Amino acid sequence: MNLALLFSGGKDSTYAGLLAKKHKHKISCLISIESENKDSFMFHTPSISQTKAQANSMNLPLISVKTHGKKELELIDLEKAIKKAKKKYKIKGVITGAVESIYQASRIQKICDKLKLECFNPLWQKDQIELLNDLIENKFEAIIIGVSAYPLDDSWLGRKIDKEFIKDISKLKEKYKINPAGEGGEFESFVLNCPLFKKPLKIQGSNTYGEKNSWRLEVNVK
Repeated sequence: MNLALLFSGGKDSTYAGLLAKKHKHKISCLISIESENKDSFMFHTPSISQTKAQANSMNLPLISVKTHGKKELELIDLEKAIKKAKKKYKIKGVITGAVESIYQASRIQKICDKLKLECFNPLWQKDQIELLNDLIENKFEAIIIGVSAYPLDDSWLGRKIDKEFIKDISKLKEKYKINPAGEGGEFESFVLNCPLFKKPLKIQGSNTYGEKNSWRLEVNVK
C-alpha cells in the first residue's frame, strides 16, 4: 500500500517506517510538523528541522508544515499536511510511531477516518524494552536529544541507545517508574543511521540548553 510516514526524526517513527517496508508497503513521502511550542502535546520538537537531512538520506520527499503548537489547534495543521500528501502522492494511509499515547493515536486516527485513509501503528502496545532491543538488532544509531523527567539531566544528551543505555534506563524504570522508551515524554531521540538511510548522518554542530531535569540538544547534521 502507498503510505506516508508521520516522521519526527526520532526512533519510533523511523522504526515504524522500517516495519512498514518489511511488510511490503511503499513509503511515498514523509510528513513532519515543526511546532513553535516546545511543549507540544502532539509533536516531537528537538532538532525537528533536521528531518530534511534525514529525508535526503532516505531519498524520500518531505512535507514539512509549521504550526503554532496550540493544543488541539495544531491538529488542523497536521490534517492539512496529510491532505497535501494524499493529493500529491496518492497515499492510501499513514504510518505512525505511536506506542502507548492514546492522546496521539486517537487524534491521528480521527484525521485518517475523516480523510478516508488507513492508519498503521506497527509499534502499538509493544513492550518498551523489547522495542529498544529491536532498534539495536536492526542496527539503528540513535541518540538522546531531549530529557524532561527526574532524574534525567544533561549528562544523558548525546547518549547512544545501546545495551548500556538499556541497562541504565531499566534501572530508572524500576526505581522511578520511568517509561524506558520515553513514552511518558521522559526523553526524545534522533536517528543518525538505520537500514532506511542510504548513508549515515554526521553531527556538524550542536547547541545545548535547559536546566535541572529539562534539557535539549539541537543538532545540525549532514
